[in-house]
Amino acid sequence: MTAILDASRPVPFDAACPLVGVEEEYLLVDPVTREVAPGAAAVVERAAAELGGRAGTEITRFQVEARTDPCSHAAELEAQLRGMRAVVAAAARAEGLAAVASGTPVLGDAVPPPITDHPRYGVGIATYRALHDEQSICAGHVHVHLPDRERAVLVSNHLRPWLPVLIALTANSPFWTGRDTGYASWRTLCWNKWPVAGPPPYFASLADYERLVGTLTEAGVLVDPGTIFWDVRPSSRLPTIEVRVTDVPATAEESVLLAMVVRALVVTASRRVEQGDPGPLLSAELLRVAYWQAARDGLAGDGVDPATGERRPAGELVAALLRHITPALEETGDLTTVSRRLDRLRRTGTGADRQRAAHARRGRPADVVDHLVAHLVDGVLEA
Repeated sequence: MTAILDASRPVPFDAACPLVGVEEEYLLVDPVTREVAPGAAAVVERAAAELGGRAGTEITRFQVEARTDPCSHAAELEAQLRGMRAVVAAAARAEGLAAVASGTPVLGDAVPPPITDHPRYGVGIATYRALHDEQSICAGHVHVHLPDRERAVLVSNHLRPWLPVLIALTANSPFWTGRDTGYASWRTLCWNKWPVAGPPPYFASLADYERLVGTLTEAGVLVDPGTIFWDVRPSSRLPTIEVRVTDVPATAEESVLLAMVVRALVVTASRRVEQGDPGPLLSAELLRVAYWQAARDGLAGDGVDPATGERRPAGELVAALLRHITPALEETGDLTTVSRRLDRLRRTGTGADRQRAAHARRGRPADVVDHLVAHLVDGVLEA
């Protein structure tokens, strides 16, 4: 999200239809070998000629990040996503590379990755060491405008039960450097090794949150506030809540679906916070199991309801999510879009399913990369 939501220049908070923005990370690949390739600095420099500060580098030189402005409506967000993906794709081509939206590298020698030259990353390597070896991973982040950080922390409590469903919906990382991992979202497993990552704890208040962050800082666990990697967090810079649990979606269409679902979850949660509802206390162990099941199987097979531990078909969990957010989607005007795209996603399969389908045709990982290149900008759920 850009300075439009800078705390120094506040904009009115719309409780029924808050502003939403998306950050996406992409991998760069060699179009001949299809292996991940360094070149982020040059690609970002080209992309920034059109995107300005909305394009940036990431921790490895295999990765490029781009972000939308805050948007009110799904159509506006989709136009921005397709536009920024097109700019990144063109910038990569100009450097003799291609860009893909995949949570993990399909091919290439990615361990250890080439790290971007920046003092902050040097401190991070000294602190986290070999955890950086598997950081050639790409996520999708959704920011939703909220009036203050206190609200964001309390809303987080209400989002926790639904995070495994979001993982399942957007699973898009079955391959890791030439091998099918057997997981739909291998990125989730890589990411959750970090000390302050995965589902956020339950917090009674902003003060509770800040006490724990202070303790973690004193313990030397955090390099800076940016290394609070929980899958939901109040932004340290913007008046938003950031949901960062998912793989980068395979298509812009799915990225919009994710953003509209997340916004509706936030709107629903915010209203419950206003009514004094503190949110459900979940077993950390059950939530961890639900994460693992969602990362392994995506929308195929069963998932785990983290509130009960009950094993349920993933489709039932998605249907429960839609029922939970339907009133908010009606208010934002997104119910038809979300319902239709969820139905198409159920029939087409997740990004992980489509990556595997591309591989199954000839048994060639290179075909998976070609599929991803072809669908970065213009990909749609065709079923």
